[in-house]
Amino acid sequence: MKKYIKLLALSSLLVLGACSDDFLDTESSTNKDESNFYKTPNDAYEGLVAVYDVLQREAYGGPLLISEQASDDCFGGYGTADAQADIEWDRFLYVSNKDMNSDVWKYAYLGIYRANILLENLDKVNWGANTALKTRYEAEARFLRAHFHFTAAKMFGDIIPLDHTVTTSEFQLPRQAPEVTYALIANDLKFAIDNLGPENYSQTGNANYGRITKWAAEAYLARTFLFYTDYYEKPDLAGVITKAQATTYINDVVSNSGHGLVADFANLWLAASFANFAGEDNTEMVWAVRFNGSGKGDWGLNEGNRFQVNIAPRGGNIGPYATGWGGATVNPKLYQEYATGDTRRDATIISYNTEQYKGAPLNFDPEARDQRQYTGYSWKKYCPITNDAGTAIVEANGGNFQIDNYQDYAIIRFADVLLMAAELNLTSNSTLAIDDFNRVRDRAFKDTTHRATTLDKDAIMEERRFELALEGQRYFDLIRQDMTIAKKAIDNNTGAEFNITFRPETLGWFPLPQSQVVLSNGTIKQNPGWN
Repeated sequence: MKKYIKLLALSSLLVLGACSDDFLDTESSTNKDESNFYKTPNDAYEGLVAVYDVLQREAYGGPLLISEQASDDCFGGYGTADAQADIEWDRFLYVSNKDMNSDVWKYAYLGIYRANILLENLDKVNWGANTALKTRYEAEARFLRAHFHFTAAKMFGDIIPLDHTVTTSEFQLPRQAPEVTYALIANDLKFAIDNLGPENYSQTGNANYGRITKWAAEAYLARTFLFYTDYYEKPDLAGVITKAQATTYINDVVSNSGHGLVADFANLWLAASFANFAGEDNTEMVWAVRFNGSGKGDWGLNEGNRFQVNIAPRGGNIGPYATGWGGATVNPKLYQEYATGDTRRDATIISYNTEQYKGAPLNFDPEARDQRQYTGYSWKKYCPITNDAGTAIVEANGGNFQIDNYQDYAIIRFADVLLMAAELNLTSNSTLAIDDFNRVRDRAFKDTTHRATTLDKDAIMEERRFELALEGQRYFDLIRQDMTIAKKAIDNNTGAEFNITFRPETLGWFPLPQSQVVLSNGTIKQNPGWN
């Protein structure tokens, strides 16, 4: 049976292969499959779009939501009668749903599968004289393959790296040592860096906004380098990229990409700025997952941002903020630990007890709204908004508030680039490191009086917490330092409802979907601490 290009679902590694009954091996006259599809550059483009398409599904919540719930910045949240998995991510438990992380695994391997399908068929396309286009598509597909591998690896530790579509004899492949996975990631990212041009798509209305660029690849390689070398205590990235190379790459993004900081931090986020919103195709977005509200309530489409409803205020619209499910309530510690004058606090977090709208307090009643783990704080970043009449904008435009929100998900901002540059340059060029660090500080405080004159890694990590709060980086920044630092930050005893104990025996990894352990027939063992 042919492997169809339009893959509808991927629930286990077993469906990564294809059967080969010869009597069914006839060319289809109605469906696009591998025997009749990859012929023209447009076919290859459609295959590439299919790889990008997985990003929209991956960004529904997955690693972003789960890692924030597990971090010290958020609790589980949602309603009192909602599923327990969100509480268990928050409390490092593994009881009610043994497949609680199945979507993370599924979408990572769906993305890897689609990337490998495209890469294996590029030579079948008649490119004519346009071989440069082939190279570009290969570079984008390999970047995306690296991204999907890294998404799984930073969640689960040892995974199954795949540089090809698996055959029937490979259905029960074992997990590999991290250096094998990260060598594949590093080589894929390096190929993207070497073969993508210097374009910067952060221009208003640019049709290519959201596509991979050399600058995104260089920044992503730096992120991968920092996680791998920190967590595994290695001097280089799996023997492929040295620290000097990673530093050169990130400095290239800082100096030559054309990306920069938006002048006002609040203008990056619609709910923090409204009419002053900088727009999603702004100079700070090095790479983002694109969404739109074109679905108009069609659950069969995947164009809208289905993540936003998770963190929006529970129980109905309130002030300028549109309704949602109240997930991942914000830890008061995060709000309180922002320094006086730091503009990022009020652009990042809704404070129900202090904010007013049109001269009146927000008056969030957690009991009436059935809010679990109410803290007085929730996400302002990514929160959907209402219009002046108090109607959710997505609904006023004919959409469904659950599936048709449209804000893009920022994976790499230029501020993150600057902080990674500060970290990588810290020991080799401290002056440059301080300069990059202070660019972020200057924007945050809108002055130059909060600048650092000396710098160490602890200060960079603290700055990353405040700059990148609620963007899916905090938990991984904690565990890449070490388990002691993670436990000190995450443990919480401010009442029974918020009693959190990080368990170092898990090594920071999340539990594998139990279905994968079962399907592997013993080849895959559950992660430590989760049996």
